[in-house]
Amino acid sequence: MGRPLPLTATLGVFALASTLAGCAGDNGQARQVSIAEPLVATYDGGLYVLDGETLEIKSDIPLGGFLRVNPAGDEANVLVTTSDGFRVLDASAGKLTDTTFTASEPGHVVAHGERTALFADGTGEITVFNPHDLANGNSDVTKMSSPKPHHGVAVVLSDGSWLRTEGDPDERSGAVALDSKHAEITRNAECPGIHGETAVAGETFVFGCENGVLTYSDRVFTKIAAPGEYGRIGTLKGHEESAIALGDFKVDPDAELERPNQFALIDTASNKLRLVTLPPSVSYSFRSLARGPHAEALILGTDGSLHVIDPTSGDTLKTIAVTKAWTEPDDWQQPRPTVFTRDHDVYVTDPATKQLHLVDLEAGAVIKSVTLDHTPNELSGAVGTGTS
Repeated sequence: MGRPLPLTATLGVFALASTLAGCAGDNGQARQVSIAEPLVATYDGGLYVLDGETLEIKSDIPLGGFLRVNPAGDEANVLVTTSDGFRVLDASAGKLTDTTFTASEPGHVVAHGERTALFADGTGEITVFNPHDLANGNSDVTKMSSPKPHHGVAVVLSDGSWLRTEGDPDERSGAVALDSKHAEITRNAECPGIHGETAVAGETFVFGCENGVLTYSDRVFTKIAAPGEYGRIGTLKGHEESAIALGDFKVDPDAELERPNQFALIDTASNKLRLVTLPPSVSYSFRSLARGPHAEALILGTDGSLHVIDPTSGDTLKTIAVTKAWTEPDDWQQPRPTVFTRDHDVYVTDPATKQLHLVDLEAGAVIKSVTLDHTPNELSGAVGTGTS
C-alpha cells in the first residue's frame, strides 16, 4: 500500500464556502445571465468581458496587477489570477464576484471532469472544487499539500484519484498518482523540469519534460523521450477525441528566450513523438498553441498566420492570414498574439492593432473583428466541463 501524502484539509464545506454563500446573490439564482459565450481579455489595468458571438464589449472591469485568466470549468465563470489567489469572475454576468480561492503565488488551473484543481506555487497547496457549485454559492472544497512548494500542477481524474507534480523551489523531477484517499498508486521521476499538462482521449494525461513527455493512463506512467539529450516541452494542448497531444518544442537549454521553429505531436496510443517544422523563419510563443473542433493542431506563427495541422500526419491543412508578422517579446508577461479556442470558435488577439479576431477554420478567414481601447494580453473564456 502506498504511503499517504500530507493532507491539509478535506472538508464538506470549507471556510471559503462562507464567502461563496455570501455572494450567492451574484452567482446564484438572482444572477442575470446576459452575455453569450463570454470571452475575457486582460489588459494593463483591467479586464474586458465580450460577447463571444458578436465580439461586443459587455463589461470593462478595472483591476490592477498582472492578470491571468483561465476557464473555471463551467459555462459561466472564469478564474482571474491575482496576487491574492484565484478570483472568480462571473463572465456570463460581466462582473467580478467577492469569491477568491486564496493562494500563495497562484499558478496552474486545471479543469477536468467534475473538478477544478488550483496549484499554489508558494506553498505547494492544491485546492479542488466542483465548478458547477459556483452558480449556487456553495462549494465543497478539498485541500491537499505537496511535500515541497514548486511551480507545479495537479488534476483530479473521474474516479477521484489524483495526479500532481513533484519538485521543490530549485527543480522539478516528475509526477505522482494517488487514489481518492490520497494513498500513493505510482510515481515517475523521469521528467526533469516537468511543466504543463493536458488530457487526451481515454482520460490519458500528458506532462511536458525537458527531454520529452510523461504520460499517465490506467494507473501507469510512460516516458516518451524526445530526440537528443535536450528537447523541452512545456506547453501542451489536447483534445478529448484525439490520442495525440500538441506541444511546443525547444532545443537550447542555455537560451534566455528560444524562438522555436518546430513543434511536437505526441501519439499516446503508440507512445511516439513526432517533430514538425514550420516554414523557414517562422516561430511561435507559448500562447500560440490550440486545438480545433475536429482536433486539428493550431499554431499561430510569427508570420501572422494560423497554421492548421493534421495531428496524425503532421501535414499542413491550410494557412490562414490573421495578423501582421510579429516578434515574441523578451518578457513573457508582455502582450503578443494569442489564440483561444472553444468548440468551433477560434479567437486571436493582435496587440499591435489592439484588435480581437474571430476566425472561421472551415472558411479559412477572419470573419469578425473588434478594436479595443486597450492592448489585449491574455485571452480566455467560460468553457464547460468536458471541453478541451
